[in-house]
Amino acid sequence: MNKHQQTLARVVSSSGIGVHSGKTVTLTINPAPPNHGIRFVRTDLPGRPGVTAHFNNVVDTSLATVIGAEGCIVSTIEHLMAGFSGMSIDNAIVEVDAYELPIMDGSAQPFTELIQSAGIQHQDGNKCYFKVTAPITLAENGKSVTIYPADVFRITCTIVYDHPLIGTQTCDFVVTPEVFRKEISSARTFGFLHEVEMMKRFGLGRGGSLDNAVVIDGDHVLNDGGLRFVDEFVRHKALDCIGDFSLIGMPIIGHVVTERSGHAFNHAFLEKFFSQKESWETFTLACDAVSANGS
Repeated sequence: MNKHQQTLARVVSSSGIGVHSGKTVTLTINPAPPNHGIRFVRTDLPGRPGVTAHFNNVVDTSLATVIGAEGCIVSTIEHLMAGFSGMSIDNAIVEVDAYELPIMDGSAQPFTELIQSAGIQHQDGNKCYFKVTAPITLAENGKSVTIYPADVFRITCTIVYDHPLIGTQTCDFVVTPEVFRKEISSARTFGFLHEVEMMKRFGLGRGGSLDNAVVIDGDHVLNDGGLRFVDEFVRHKALDCIGDFSLIGMPIIGHVVTERSGHAFNHAFLEKFFSQKESWETFTLACDAVSANGS
């Protein structure tokens, strides 16, 4: 765990296609000062409105994580947010010239590599963590998220699909930048061919292709080269979870256990997390001081 906050060492940019809009979008990641957090700025709108990446600003989770405020929305932020969280980046300004972030290859790896290419700058500000002191659980209709006390940030994800290529898969990681880069960041989003075709008939998924998603047709993976991991499906769910949980605003020290969860349920759990303030406290390593219930 880091004692101090971190940002990028220099400005970096990349372009790609929005998976739902099909439009080309350029994003530019700028360093930001301590205690700034992650903020998105729409350069294509008058006045350059922005929105901070925080769960209170989530406005939609039906197809992706969408945040909105100050007259703008920014869609499909979960993979970039996973990259920031996995690489322990606390502060950044992300400029985008469209409403949807580029899907890149369907994973967080291109964003992780972009952050690595910029370099990571240590900052003077102390890094503050949420430390879980008692279990918090949300369970409904076979879905569940629980977070337990732990001395590290650990994530255990389970998915269950009635499909021979997926079935029941579980992954378990203590999340560090090295583990995130090697074991999680390259896991791609996935879907079934009939779902992709239906989405396109309704004007969605216009930018989706075999270049940015694992696509399953019957009992076959259509992508050349197949899967990157034998359990790539559940690793991507862990990636999504890391991105969604980063919207809590500070890194977590605790063991997150999910079963059949997705963006909407993860977001619901974050609301439960903040309603159960007796089950966590905040602290900084730099001064080794603990502040109960965020006070």
